[in-house]
Amino acid sequence: MPNPTPNRPSKKQVNLGSPTSSGWRQKAHEIIFEADTFYGKLFDVCLLIAIVLSVVAVCLESMYPADLNNITPREEKIINALNIFEWCLTILFLGEYILRLFAVKKPLSYAKSFYGVVDILAILPSFLELFLGLGSTLAVVRAARLVRVFRIFKLVNLLSEGEEMFDAIWRAKSKVIVFICVVVIAITIAGAAIYEIEGHHRPGNEGSEFKSIPHGMYWATVTMTTVGFGDMVPKTNEGKVLTTFLILLGYSLIIVPTGFVSAEFVGSRQTKKITTNSCPSCITEGHDMDSVYCKYCGESMTVS
Repeated sequence: MPNPTPNRPSKKQVNLGSPTSSGWRQKAHEIIFEADTFYGKLFDVCLLIAIVLSVVAVCLESMYPADLNNITPREEKIINALNIFEWCLTILFLGEYILRLFAVKKPLSYAKSFYGVVDILAILPSFLELFLGLGSTLAVVRAARLVRVFRIFKLVNLLSEGEEMFDAIWRAKSKVIVFICVVVIAITIAGAAIYEIEGHHRPGNEGSEFKSIPHGMYWATVTMTTVGFGDMVPKTNEGKVLTTFLILLGYSLIIVPTGFVSAEFVGSRQTKKITTNSCPSCITEGHDMDSVYCKYCGESMTVS
């Protein structure tokens, strides 16, 4: 008897055949932008190794003089080898950047994102040196790409907490601004006071470093922040008393902005687990484990 149930291809049968362009984009996005898979983590680890080697090569190259007429043949060989190695890595980074643009829905959005800007800045120095003669040491900006290490070793929560801290600082900005205004007023008053006490206009203080109120304000800032450069030191007892007061005031004021930010940070603490998956449209990370749509731009989390 014929089977009444129509034959349905299995998942394995459906997936057979050459992958579509969207399938390639989805696979490329998983490998390049996500660290939850084996190949994604392997890609990021290899990328970080290349970044570290590139920064080390630039640092080593800076140890040798730029004038090739003043170096030994051995040093010239080392410099040439470092240049070749640096250009190989630059071509590698350029190819990786093109792949990143291919793997996202909106390449322009990625190019304007934080990681997109950092990625292009990692490539430009070599070409600037080639066409404009600028120093190749600018290539050390590639070290900024090492922030991707957070994604690889499951430390994406640190990125999320960093965003929460930034948001907390932004919410507490009005209190921080008021605090800074109070500090500026205190510095101005202290600067005027120390000028009256230690100023060169007073008899016997002709060689004093406190030549004006702005000089006194500089001294007050250094003293209140407890940096203590020691380039301007009061000589009179009154000046030393004022210095002691400012130091104690500085220690007392350090905890004030910290308390503002801490209160905002604790109030907005998130407890949800997040993943390393990035949105194919806006390239943001820090999504919930069960996210279907991006919580920042509202687009689907899958590449179509």
